[in-house]
Amino acid sequence: MARLGRPGLSDAQRRELWERWKAGDSISDIGRALFKHPGSVHGVLALGGGIYSPARKRAASALTTHEREQISRGLAAGHSCRQIAAELGRSPSTVSREIHRNGGAERYRAALADGRAWEQARRPQPCALALNPELARLVSQKLALQWSPQQIAGWLRREHPDTERMQVSHETIYRSLFVQARGVLKKELMAHLRTRRSMRRTRAGLGKASPRGQIPDAVSILDRPAQIEDRAVPGHWEGDLVTGAKNSHIATLVERHSRFALLVQVDGKDTASVVQALTREVKRLPEGSMKSLTWDRGMELAQHRMFSMATEVDVFFCDPRSPWQRGTNENTNGLVRQYLPKGADLSVYSQADLDAISMRLNTRPRKTLDYETPASRLQRAVAATG
Repeated sequence: MARLGRPGLSDAQRRELWERWKAGDSISDIGRALFKHPGSVHGVLALGGGIYSPARKRAASALTTHEREQISRGLAAGHSCRQIAAELGRSPSTVSREIHRNGGAERYRAALADGRAWEQARRPQPCALALNPELARLVSQKLALQWSPQQIAGWLRREHPDTERMQVSHETIYRSLFVQARGVLKKELMAHLRTRRSMRRTRAGLGKASPRGQIPDAVSILDRPAQIEDRAVPGHWEGDLVTGAKNSHIATLVERHSRFALLVQVDGKDTASVVQALTREVKRLPEGSMKSLTWDRGMELAQHRMFSMATEVDVFFCDPRSPWQRGTNENTNGLVRQYLPKGADLSVYSQADLDAISMRLNTRPRKTLDYETPASRLQRAVAATG
């Protein structure tokens, strides 16, 4: 079932990835722009906790690789430090120090000297929490009490107005949580954050995200015809997204009357990817097999009108935070987890793999069907109405 690993990102792609992330693009949008799977994009972002670390640059006053090569050639030709410095337009003392710190004239090698200078230029500044264990303990205690980093930072300024060492910015707290390489705050403390995000998101990104529940022209489940409620007539479905590791997703569809289930491969959580995948799968069904679809209040189906136009399927949306309104789908998702456990990378499953899992689900007897299988119940219902 599994596919081979995906090729990595080039330096240019990584730069574009971070530029798009800072601009507020979603992971799925970035993946499409770079022709990469969203899981690959998520992996790069997750390494830094969603916080961009700018590429290192050589100081303008530092010797360049080309200048060090000129020094090496000058030494080989027997030139003095002053001669070499004049050719470079540098101070003789700069050239002299460069030669002596790298083994002297006989042992000087440009590549080794340049690599050593680049490594020695790494002078990461330890964060305030790493330098002050007392402050780190206090921040950890407040995080465990479900205080937000902004509340902690504001409270510290109020409690210790004249003690700078007992103050810290909320951004430093976020960075210490999301960038675990700092090793200051334990990763477990992230569970106490209200948003439960695993990565830091810029304000631009948060601003571009559509508010959950604000789906244009959404038809409420309260307006769903009564005949759908009693499950007597086949053709009315419920749907949802199931999430896996590395920002991977699949869509689940279940027919209310028979509990017949379909698993749908999707390229991303964005509405364009989800609508395209659902449309593809619905068109595989016999004509008229799906008359309506009830979905959660997720923005992944914001383009529901496009889906309805392509499939002639009416879409209804549950109330916010009311998954019980599509209980058949919730129960089916629980069964799906037997084959696709939480934490699994769902991107490795092809549509053929998902079809095989659907077959297993649909040929298992169900207690709610008096131990009839969903496949036989649907077949019998379609035959009776045909």
